[in-house]
Amino acid sequence: MPPAADARPPLDVDRLTPLGVEVVPQAGSTNALVADRARLGAPEWLVVATEHQTAGRGRLDRVWETPDRAALTFSTLLRPRPPAGEWPWLPLLAGVAVVGALRDRRVPAGLKWPNDVLTGGAKAAGILVERVETAVGPAAVLGIGLNVSQGRDELPVDTATSIALATGEAPDRTDLLEGILAGLRTQYAAWSAGGGPAVRPAYVDACTTVGQDVRVVLPGGGELVGRAGDVDAGGRLVVGGTPVAAGDVVHVRPAP
Repeated sequence: MPPAADARPPLDVDRLTPLGVEVVPQAGSTNALVADRARLGAPEWLVVATEHQTAGRGRLDRVWETPDRAALTFSTLLRPRPPAGEWPWLPLLAGVAVVGALRDRRVPAGLKWPNDVLTGGAKAAGILVERVETAVGPAAVLGIGLNVSQGRDELPVDTATSIALATGEAPDRTDLLEGILAGLRTQYAAWSAGGGPAVRPAYVDACTTVGQDVRVVLPGGGELVGRAGDVDAGGRLVVGGTPVAAGDVVHVRPAP
């Protein structure tokens, strides 16, 4: 059963406002809200969080809804200085920030390449980056959806989980958001200064896919089976010596 409403406190606006976070009671998609603001000239590090997201978007245009006050759903506006060829690192470094914040709060977490956040062996968070053209140049809208207190019947698929289900306890969402944003700023600054090689060690440390035997299902129906030995400077997973980009992969699963 889901927790009672009073067991899900709202985000603390007084703590978040000084960090540049705007909290809205309900939104279709925080990514869409921030994209609109980006086109109007909003500055980097605008963050919009919602208590209840009704039309969140993920990879392959998947849509989902989060129960009121049960998740962390927010989007951040970035105006990256590195060239577009380096942008595939953005969702990866965001994953590092989420995993770091969870681990700092004693929540066991890791990354399934490229950027699925796992806890208890199941997916607890998704990350989506969208490029937006604006009058002052391209921007990136980084959206994160993290399941915090959902019960089993509140999750969209059987393969998903929440922190509460995985650990038996739901952390304070405001504290967790503060930690994620701090980690995101750290990883983004390192990437802005040094590109992928600057954040690669932290990513490899967080990525539980590295070291596993995996089966990669490719969009054309082919498969690549081998040991995931590394993540290269471009953020590609190296399987049996072959680098694979996120855009070339449908699924990465443990090999039978």
